Amino acid sequence: MDSVDQEVLRMTLAWRRAGHGVSLFTVVQTWGSSPRPPGAMLALRDDGQVCGSVSGGCIEDDLIARLHAGQFAGERPEVITYGVSGDEAARFGLPCGGTLRLVQEQVGDWRWVEQLLQRCDDHELALRELDLATGKVRISSTTRDEPVALDEHCLRLVHGPRWRLLLIGAGQLSLYVADMAAMLDFEVLVCDPREEFRQGWETRQARFIPGMPDDAVLAIRPDERTAVVALTHDPRLDDLALLTALQSDAFYVGALGSLRNNDRRRERLLQLEVPVAAINRLHGPIGLHIGSHTPPEIALSLLAEVVAVKNGIALTQKKRALVAVEQVA
Repeated sequence: MDSVDQEVLRMTLAWRRAGHGVSLFTVVQTWGSSPRPPGAMLALRDDGQVCGSVSGGCIEDDLIARLHAGQFAGERPEVITYGVSGDEAARFGLPCGGTLRLVQEQVGDWRWVEQLLQRCDDHELALRELDLATGKVRISSTTRDEPVALDEHCLRLVHGPRWRLLLIGAGQLSLYVADMAAMLDFEVLVCDPREEFRQGWETRQARFIPGMPDDAVLAIRPDERTAVVALTHDPRLDDLALLTALQSDAFYVGALGSLRNNDRRRERLLQLEVPVAAINRLHGPIGLHIGSHTPPEIALSLLAEVVAVKNGIALTQKKRALVAVEQVA
């Protein structure tokens, strides 16, 4: 769940605590192109105030009009579909033939919102189940992400914490990576025991993790929503982080450096008895090949690769085989 949808839930909770009625709308299905993906949410206060979005704006206007017309006064959830015809798709700003389906629910007992936000703050996955007959919500733990599911009885939606990016090193390149990653809605974490490199981070959207890199990796407990990237060019720091990160559940682990330097790094990791399978998870050199030379270009290259892996896109740019490692194995 991105920060926009977390903000929708936080605002829903604040409005309900203040005594306002709130309707929550969740995108559950799309056909064709759609401005917002399944799982996106919008909160609509009883006076027409809006937080979040489910489209480019036209559907929001229609929902507000329907609210003022009293169409959302019932306690039972409702499934709403936009864009069935070409005319309606054009009216609501959807691409030709696009269709968007929402589930509307009244937020009565808001304790489930508190529970859900707490689990996200604790970096946990949570399953939200909405009973379409009664409007009751059940929050439970889950260990895996899954697509939004809607049937005639229930809406099932997994909510998760924001994706995280741990940067080892606080140098110039990390400043650019942090800024771009924040725009991509990553929670940015930084570890660098060298105090001299702290300057310039005062205004960045990043949080420093104290200690040495291996301690920092252990402290955040990398999961399948965490990427770890070593950017110091100092093996004494980078390799410490990689030793731990490569054997964690992090979805992406990378290290800055040339092909030759990364081959040497893999050899060092092998000598330290890191399993071959773990070493082969290393992205090094980092990033997609875009001819990058400047720090901003390298940051763009790196984050393009991280996002591709996050989104399950196969990386077609062939990296050099790990010959030395494979021969020893």
